[in-house]
Amino acid sequence: MADVGPRAVVEAVWRADGASMLGVLSRRLGDLDRAEEALQDAIAAALDRWPADGVPESPAGWLVTTAWRRALDRVRHEATARAKLPLLVEPEPGPPTGDDRLGLMFACCHPGLAVSAQVALTLHAVAGLPAARIGAAFLLPEATVAQRLVRAKRRLRDSGADFTIPGPRGYAERLAQLLQVIYLIYNEGYLERRELAREGLDLARQLAALLPGEPEAAGLAALVELHESRAGARFTGDGALVLLEDQDRARWDRALIGSAVHRLRAAMGADRPGPYQLQAAIATQHALARSVADTDWAAIRRLYDLLHAATGNPVVLLGRAVATRHTSGAGTALAEVDALAARLGEYRLFHATRAELLTALGRDAEAGSATRRALALATNPAERALLAARLSDR
Repeated sequence: MADVGPRAVVEAVWRADGASMLGVLSRRLGDLDRAEEALQDAIAAALDRWPADGVPESPAGWLVTTAWRRALDRVRHEATARAKLPLLVEPEPGPPTGDDRLGLMFACCHPGLAVSAQVALTLHAVAGLPAARIGAAFLLPEATVAQRLVRAKRRLRDSGADFTIPGPRGYAERLAQLLQVIYLIYNEGYLERRELAREGLDLARQLAALLPGEPEAAGLAALVELHESRAGARFTGDGALVLLEDQDRARWDRALIGSAVHRLRAAMGADRPGPYQLQAAIATQHALARSVADTDWAAIRRLYDLLHAATGNPVVLLGRAVATRHTSGAGTALAEVDALAARLGEYRLFHATRAELLTALGRDAEAGSATRRALALATNPAERALLAARLSDR
């Protein structure tokens, strides 16, 4: 890296190893705030010294060592140093590793934190997004996100989070939460906030790489890749939302689909199917079909049955009803949807799906009522525009 400017090296190292560096420092210091402060000091030192001294052979290792020394200097001068004296006798940390990054991911999804705090902390500490960009992505004031991060970091510190990979008793629970948080991040940007969707995709891939023996991590990465492969066909030139059945499949990213299918097949080979693998398998059926008519709807319906058995989520049955329409007709599908009214009556897609099935059955007045109910519940601008257009076409 000696031939690259110091600032460019620092930026590249931060992109590649920022989370790992924060992970090792947080684990040793027991405090994410203290780790961030020390690392910023080290980056400032690098920008000051590397132009004259040259870029070190291991830039990430240099930054971690320098940050560690700066942190210890602070401990020596703080009034509370006595409680942190053990830090002064610990050896300097080595270069950051994948386990450090993974430990930070798990810490951000500490069960003592609310999901909203887990999402914000993961985007901040692991993805490196500042409060202003997180706020912009979630349509929240920067001050609100900043306060959420402060409270989350304090909660981690007070709970004694050690920023390491959880032991056997906490591993499964924390992994399930981490998968959910990453998928929430991706879904929040799925339609319009593309930067957030890209962060979710990157986090899912990172997690799959860090946990090669976890088929659900691979399943999540495959699922997100399959969704992302259709991003270029999701909107018309004037910004209108295009549903799956109307998308130009020639615009789908076949390389991304190939990557996802390969990843999913390897995961399914472990014979430990889970919800993310099953969702990815459903998405694969759509991705590999040449058209709606060419889609294996019977296979999709069977996969939805397995997914419902694994999750018990009634929204899964709503998806199964869409497959039922293609295997058994709109009337049978409508009966399946109507059976979900008590559980999904306040869910916009329940009413939107009913509207489509009612239209197919020629029950236009009822379809209009269902569409208006879906519109009243929808909050995403693209979805609202699509529903409003349907009403205007009636």
